[in-house]
Amino acid sequence: MRIFVAGAGGQLGRELVEILRPNDVHAFDHRALDIADEASVLSTIGQLRPNWIINAAAFNDVDGAEKAPDQAFAVNAAGAGNLAEAAARVGAAIVHISTDYVFDGAKGAPYTEDDRPNPLSVYARTKYEGEQRVLASGAMACVLRTAWLYGWQGKNFVKAILAGADRGGPLRVVADQVGSPTATRDLSEAIAALIGVPTPTLPQRGREIRGLFHVVNSGACSRFEFAKAIVGGRVEVLPITTAEAARVAPRPKYSALTSTRWPPTGLPALSSWQVALARFLGQKQAAEH
Repeated sequence: MRIFVAGAGGQLGRELVEILRPNDVHAFDHRALDIADEASVLSTIGQLRPNWIINAAAFNDVDGAEKAPDQAFAVNAAGAGNLAEAAARVGAAIVHISTDYVFDGAKGAPYTEDDRPNPLSVYARTKYEGEQRVLASGAMACVLRTAWLYGWQGKNFVKAILAGADRGGPLRVVADQVGSPTATRDLSEAIAALIGVPTPTLPQRGREIRGLFHVVNSGACSRFEFAKAIVGGRVEVLPITTAEAARVAPRPKYSALTSTRWPPTGLPALSSWQVALARFLGQKQAAEH
């Protein structure tokens, strides 16, 4: 199976490349391919003619997007559309990664795929536009919304909290934002299952699956609760409000996700966020010793 991965230099992209490596994987980071460059995308995909395109590329600086909306749009919306157009031209299927931030948080309960988005920030609006472009492209497309990603690679909340704990407490963490922490390893394995990589008894199963799905570790917690679980009592964690954090871009107060569409596919469910975090911390401790 020939697989094209955009955004291969990011935390999810690196995890994907590692998991998918036994296949014919062509990995491109931003330096190798700017997905906002339509001509380059169409040419590259046209030459490679992959079976699957996975778009893990994103302008994901939520606050930075408020100051650079054109750049965020070029990657998150136009870039996603370019990859989907290329997929349609060569008959490839595409998996596009989106975000819980497309919701405004007013529901106060986990969002399903049937809930109507209402993005609050530039980042969220450009990601929502990217979803729409991919789904309208005519390509065989799956859009996967996920949330609060963390893993071994890149910058993320878990690594920041661990680094803060190493420096000593107390840590001040927002307590009025609730979401679905998700390990990049778990999401990558779900994507691999979707496209048929780890399930040889179901070859090409993913080509039968289309549309929009929420794919996260199950359950929900606040940033504050998540931080306490990460440090395990090593340092004090103090709750603060979103207003006190004084971030540039607005965040949804409750953006936890759940899925009504993933279970009927027969693909494996992701573990709870507590199990995923314990596994990650255990692996980190083992690696250090």
